[in-house]
Parts: sequence; C-alpha cells; structure tokens
Amino acid sequence: MTFAFVPSDEVTGIRNRLDHPVIDSDGHLLEFLPLVRDILVDLAGEDVATRFDRMVNGGRTIHQFEPGVARRSLGLSRTAFWGVPTKNTLDRATGILPELLYARLDELGIDYAMLYPTFGLTVTAYADDELRRSMARAFNTYYAEAYSGLRDRLEPVAAIPMFTPEEAVDELEYAVRHLGLKAVMLSGVIPRPMPGAEEHRGARWIDTLGHDSIYDYDPVWAKCDELGVAPTFHSSAQGWGTRMSTTNYVYNHIGSFATAGEAAARSLVFGGVPMRFPNLRFAFQEGGVAWACNLYSDILGHWAKRNRHAIGHYDPAALDLEALAGLFDQFASGRIKDRRERMTYGLNMLSEPETDLAVVDEFASSLIERPEDVLDIFTRQFHFGCEADDPMNAMAFDTSVNPHGARLRGVFASDIGHWDVPDFREVLPEAYELVEHGHYTEGDFADFVFGNPVSLWAGNKPDFFDGTVVESAVRKHLAR
Repeated sequence: MTFAFVPSDEVTGIRNRLDHPVIDSDGHLLEFLPLVRDILVDLAGEDVATRFDRMVNGGRTIHQFEPGVARRSLGLSRTAFWGVPTKNTLDRATGILPELLYARLDELGIDYAMLYPTFGLTVTAYADDELRRSMARAFNTYYAEAYSGLRDRLEPVAAIPMFTPEEAVDELEYAVRHLGLKAVMLSGVIPRPMPGAEEHRGARWIDTLGHDSIYDYDPVWAKCDELGVAPTFHSSAQGWGTRMSTTNYVYNHIGSFATAGEAAARSLVFGGVPMRFPNLRFAFQEGGVAWACNLYSDILGHWAKRNRHAIGHYDPAALDLEALAGLFDQFASGRIKDRRERMTYGLNMLSEPETDLAVVDEFASSLIERPEDVLDIFTRQFHFGCEADDPMNAMAFDTSVNPHGARLRGVFASDIGHWDVPDFREVLPEAYELVEHGHYTEGDFADFVFGNPVSLWAGNKPDFFDGTVVESAVRKHLAR
C-alpha cells in the first residue's frame, strides 16, 4: 500500500497567503520504547531496565487502590490516561515513526518542527536518581539515532534531569557536545521531600530553582549560555495543592502547565537569572500566554509600590502617631472613642518594624532596577508555548492592554502526538483562526509561527537553523 499525504484545501489556502515558513516549537514525538529499553540495557544494565519496566507500567498502580482515602494516604492523584492517539492510527504511527512524520510535514503545513519528548517527560520529575539519569541518557541517545538524517526538518529536544545542577550540567554536555542535539527540555519545578516526611510520597514542596532553591543553579544557566541552547521548560503542576484529585485527571490537568510555567518564570525573575544571563532565551511550554500577561503586569504593579524606594511609604516608623491621635480625637465616636487610650494596641500587625534592609528590598535578588528591565525580560528573553486552539494566544499581541505596549513572545506549539490534537492536520488551520476572526493581524501570525520561534531558538545561537529547510528565510529575518 502506498500512502500519499496531500495538504487539505484549507492548509493550502493558508500557506498560499503566507510569505514566511511555519515553525512548530512544541510538537511531541512518541518514543518507540522497545528500542529505548535496549539502549537503556546497554547503558545501565538489566537491573535498571527492570525498574524502567515498572515505570512504563506505573499507570496501573493507582487502580490497585480505592479512590479517596486509600489513594490519598499514599499520595496518589489521578494522572494522564488515554493520552495518545488510538482511533486515529495514522497519527499514532506518525508520532512513533520519524520518517512518517517527515513525509507528512507538508500535509500539515509545517516547515520545521521541534519535537519534545512524551515518555521522556518522566526525566523531569522522576525521583529515582539512578533511573532518572539513565533514562535521560537512553532517551537522548534514542533521539539522536532515530532522527539522524531528518534534522533538516525535525529537531528532537533532549531531556535534561534537573534534580541537581551537577546532573543537569553533565547531561547538557553529553546531549549537546557528544550527541549533537541542539535543543533541550528542563524542569523549572522540582518536587522535593518535605523535611521530616521524606518517606511519604505526597509530602512534597516545590523547588523552583531560581529563587530560594536549595541549590545554586547558575552553573546550569552558564552551561546553556556556553553551549548556545535555550533553557525551555515543560513541566506540569498536576499533583500539587488543588490538583490532587484521586479520581479526575481533567480536573488535575486544567491550568497545570500554566501554573508550573508561572512558578518557574516568577522564580527566575526574582532569582535574577535573566538579568545575570542576558543572552539566554527561555521558553515555558504548553501553558499558553495568558498567565504570562498577568505575571508581567503583576510584577510591574508590585515593583511600582514595593521597590526599595517606594516601600518606605509603608515603613512603620513613618507613621505619625501624633497626627493619628489627633484624627482619633476629632473623628472617633462610640465604642471606638471609649478605647482611645489603647489606640496603639495592634498597630504592629502587618506593620512590624524591620531593621534588615535586605529583607525589606524584596527585589534585590532580581537585579531589577527599573520597569524597563521587566519589559526586556518578558519581551526579549521569555517565550511562551501556545497551543493552536487557545483563543487566549491573542493576549500576547494586545499592546493596548499589556503595560508599556508590550508584545509578549507567544510561539506556535502544535502539541501533535498528544490527546488534545485529535487530527494532526488541523493544527495550522486552528492557529490561523485568530487571524480570520480578527484577533491577530497577518503580522502577528508571522511573529507567532516564525519570528518568535526564530528569536527563541536562534537568539543565542544564530546558526541554529543552518542546514535546515528554513535556513535562508531565517538568515533574511535575522539580517533585518
């Protein structure tokens, strides 16, 4: 049987209107696990591979326990199920077989695709140190092998473990220098055991790596800078706080990528990472951009009232007790007036004196000195993966609402390979609907699917797209 993959009239019509390539910054491959396991055996031995088997089949664990108290006592919450294509067998095979996806790219209307892990996402959150590091090495070896010869249009993204800076630096070196991969997926949020409750899997606090982390992750950011790779984060908040339902995956999934992305971005800002590493570009994948617009404006709002100069407006020492007493004398009445002599009781609540200026200046570690610094971080360094069917993507380009007329860098992220894309052929038409509905201009769309992806991937590595089908267009864009 011979297959012919022809673009639909809708895809053809859209492509005919575009004068630029379409770059997908977050598609997903589906790893062929028999080969991954064999690579793992070669790298780490059968014992580690047997633990890998248990992880592969780990989705069955929750079914051994009743919903509610039984699952809650073990820290089990409902995670993804029925998460990849089945009825659409062609799409399932397309996720698994690199050559098939390569053959279908024109049908999908995509020129070049970044392919994030699916099963390799476990590298970002798996607590078993030996298995996590071995999985990262095996998955990355698989990506380099499986996509060899196809990387003019398909670029697999390496999975980098981040539980310690040392393991991250080690795998960055191996994946980029030894395997030749040029894009990396990190976790910006690490679940760590709560001190005193290490044995309970549900007792975890979230280390966000930039601010107030137990480790100094600057060696990781420095290594990314040295290697010319953009730190991109692809983490979920499922299993945190209000996303711990023992029965409902959708309940846990909604907003989970936005929550994890917001946590990582906020931590990076307050940890001063973008200011110390101004060449780096960062991406927060799969959570859209609405949360980023809110975080950007919220940081500016807090800066305006709580930077080291403005915070003095709330210094307890600035309270004029004599004037306060005079106002009580003039305006207090009834039971309030009867207690006039106790006026100072409780004045320190939410207004305790602080003598440590390092505590008072909560923007000190961020290295932010002016609103324009925040603007630069959110419009030049930060990028936000936006799925094709998310109508909130338009917020990135709404200069009438975003403070300082900011245009945040939303990037087209198809998410092909996962359950939220029932038909791979629909991702480009869904993304273009915001133009058809008047929420994007053609220029906005060009930034979304081309200009902003170029900024992300080539911002610290101008030759990122050399040797690819979009090289010429990228060079012209960068020259402008």
